[in-house]
Amino acid sequence: MRFAGRLILGTILVVVFVVLTIVSASEVSLRRDLEADIATSMEREARLVTNALPADSTEWEATVKRIGAESGLRITLIDSAGRVLAESDVPEERVPIIENHANRPEVIAALQNGVGSNKRTSATIGEPLLYVAVRGGPGIVRVAARIPQVDRVVKRAQHSVLGAALLALVIGCILATIAARSVARPLTQITGAARAIAQGAAPRFPRSTIPDVNALVRALREMNNQFGERYEALRVGKAESVAIVEAMAEGVIAADNKGHVVIANTAARRLLGYEPDAQLPELAQLFRAKAARDVVSTVIAGITSGGRELDLGDCVVMISGRPLPGGGALLVLHDVTEIRRLEAVRRDFVANVSHELKTPLTSISGYAETLVGEQPDPVTTKRFLEVILANARRMHRLVDGLLDLSKIESGGWHPVVEPLDAPSVVRETWGLFAERAAARNIGFVPQFDGKAGTIQADPDALRQILTNLFDNALRYTQPGGRITVTLAPDEGGVRLSVSDNGSGITPEHLPRIFERFYRADPARSREEGGTGLGLAIVKHLVEAHGGSVEAESQWGLGTTITCRFPAPTEIRSSPDRDAVIAST
Repeated sequence: MRFAGRLILGTILVVVFVVLTIVSASEVSLRRDLEADIATSMEREARLVTNALPADSTEWEATVKRIGAESGLRITLIDSAGRVLAESDVPEERVPIIENHANRPEVIAALQNGVGSNKRTSATIGEPLLYVAVRGGPGIVRVAARIPQVDRVVKRAQHSVLGAALLALVIGCILATIAARSVARPLTQITGAARAIAQGAAPRFPRSTIPDVNALVRALREMNNQFGERYEALRVGKAESVAIVEAMAEGVIAADNKGHVVIANTAARRLLGYEPDAQLPELAQLFRAKAARDVVSTVIAGITSGGRELDLGDCVVMISGRPLPGGGALLVLHDVTEIRRLEAVRRDFVANVSHELKTPLTSISGYAETLVGEQPDPVTTKRFLEVILANARRMHRLVDGLLDLSKIESGGWHPVVEPLDAPSVVRETWGLFAERAAARNIGFVPQFDGKAGTIQADPDALRQILTNLFDNALRYTQPGGRITVTLAPDEGGVRLSVSDNGSGITPEHLPRIFERFYRADPARSREEGGTGLGLAIVKHLVEAHGGSVEAESQWGLGTTITCRFPAPTEIRSSPDRDAVIAST
């Protein structure tokens, strides 16, 4: 329904509601006032009847019938006990059988207050009557009057009100129609102006004598001006954004919520092998590599995906993605080909140098053991030789660690996963450190969840992970401290945590503790024999299982290393597993 029709209909409904309210209120008020006047008049009639009653009670019946006939009222004489003694409208022979009136409201009120009134349908004659009773005569003199005249007066008043209401309704409709047209015309023109703004056309704004409509027109005109300014700003901003994206060295791909590629900069097209003006397929078919399709599926599902490395023929790309707020996905491709080449060179260098150093270091260790055994000199010579031996063994462990890292990072080793009794492996590995811990009065606290009894992992790799974590924890835990090992379920896999209450790590060092050779306290680590490779090996071994490692620490309160092993997936086996896990 249009605005004008709504306004006219609303006016009619308001007028009708007001008329009905006035009619109802006037009926109640007028009826109440009329009945009050009649009751006052009837009270006077009842007192006159009281004064007109003869002293002889045998004449009461004739007296009330005569007065009732003259006044048109029904007159009843009632004693104090409620018995009817005389009744003007009932034959004399039926008076004795009229029921007791002691429970009538007007009789009760008259006995208590001297006067009482009530309106109801008479049980005796079956008509609606207004009763007024006063104390006097034999006890109570009650008069009753039929009240059809009240209904007639009320109906005449209602007819008058309804006639006036009909006239008001006609006049109101005429005025509402005029007002609706005067308001609806500029509103219709405003609607046309709004449609023009939405279509990008020049709007025509109306003029009106109504202040509120003029205020709406001014607001709409201001909104149109602001839209123009913002549209221009957005156009300039979009041009700048396109220029920035095109200038980026990283490839950027954006798709809408239907999977259509809407942005693909030059770097992305180059990495994917598409010409600058080539039509790109939908995002789900853009990549051939399974890992890339997995990333796309994850992002389309609304989950942010971290960096995943892809081999795209001649180049290696790190791909990451995140969902867009309005639906769709954003992918970033970072070319890491040169970085991976340099890393390969470094790994080869470390492997070659380690192999070259291992033989002479073994010889040094053997000669040192011989010298210590022969004891050519007393205590001093032996002490120096023991230092040589300790350092030689430490360098031996360093070489082994470098070899392990090189093998793992190069992709030459993959875990052979099998179900293991996790609590047994933990206790077995801790047994290697039990004597060392007892010597320093360091407690071992296992906290094993029954639901995490089985872990899917390579047994040798798991033992090496625990060995490195226990060795680190013991090295940085003060005498009298404790080491806690926790096993708990974690999204289908197992979460393994090793916690100590030792010295802890400061926040600036915590993000780098999984880097090789990085030490939060270099002097202390070297003094206690650390190689700086333990946590790096742990990180690579856990990630080779498809898991993740994280560290939590507070300075002076201890450190917790948490390894998450996922449920078994497609993990390839390696024939030279035992050769890689050399330091277990």
